[in-house]
Amino acid sequence: MDDVSPLAPAPLGVRGNPRLKAYVRESHGVHRRADLGDDAVASLHAWQLLMTDNGCFTGPTSALVRRWWLPPLPSTTPVFMAMELDDPRPMRCGVLTSRHTRQVVFEEIDGLRCATAAETLLACARWLCLIDVVVLVDCVLHTGQATRSEIEEVIKPRRPGARRLRDALALADRRSESVFETLLRLLHVSCDIDVVPQFEVVGEDGVLVARGDLWLRGTNSLHEFDGDEHEKPARRVKDRRRDRKLDKAGLVRRGYTSGDVLRRPVTVLEDADRALGRDHDPARIRVWTAQLRESLFTPAGRSAFLCRVA
Repeated sequence: MDDVSPLAPAPLGVRGNPRLKAYVRESHGVHRRADLGDDAVASLHAWQLLMTDNGCFTGPTSALVRRWWLPPLPSTTPVFMAMELDDPRPMRCGVLTSRHTRQVVFEEIDGLRCATAAETLLACARWLCLIDVVVLVDCVLHTGQATRSEIEEVIKPRRPGARRLRDALALADRRSESVFETLLRLLHVSCDIDVVPQFEVVGEDGVLVARGDLWLRGTNSLHEFDGDEHEKPARRVKDRRRDRKLDKAGLVRRGYTSGDVLRRPVTVLEDADRALGRDHDPARIRVWTAQLRESLFTPAGRSAFLCRVA
């Protein structure tokens, strides 16, 4: 098409070369409405035009539309599409197409066709490492977008990503409430530390004092992630009041930042070893650092990811 009728409702995406300022070019012959914004989700209204009616977005692209907790995806991450074997393949840079003998079940979200939550997880498990997939599974379970049984249904032999998704599901915990709560838990688990997420601390009067991110089972220690919001003045006052209540209940709270989890994890291990009363062995952290190095949370992991999807 060369133009769009001003009398009809403006479509979110159009093919051809519209001569209207209301549309922005995303790729050869596909445009999206300019007023949709400049984020990655807005651009998908144009990319969707390259699929047949049976195709859908999948993998990290579908996860982005669903607003899941996401590891830091590189800016050059391609658009992931799922199509049937006989569907014509979009010949464009920036698109990664997976072929399926059967149509991938999808649902429409804000005008975009996205694979179901379980299918999206399976596609992500094909391209992402274990830590990244556990973050996504935790999000899906926590928000109720899929159940464990629904996820298990897509884990079939010979389906790409099935083994990694099974391993991630075994490590997942629906009680996690953020990306870094999941990462902090995985750090402890990789060092053979038994933890209880969202542990409820109850005072002598039976009143709930607080919920801790992680309780180190068998100790009086709570390990928690402190994000940027904890630096705000009003939040600091609230946190200090909470710390005093925890101290009165006989618990020791230790807060960690993203830098501790990603760049100084041995300090977290040292605190945990001391709380457990066991000898500190820095070598225990090697399992975590090896897994972390493969993930999108590190430059090395992002580089490896781009090589896989190139």
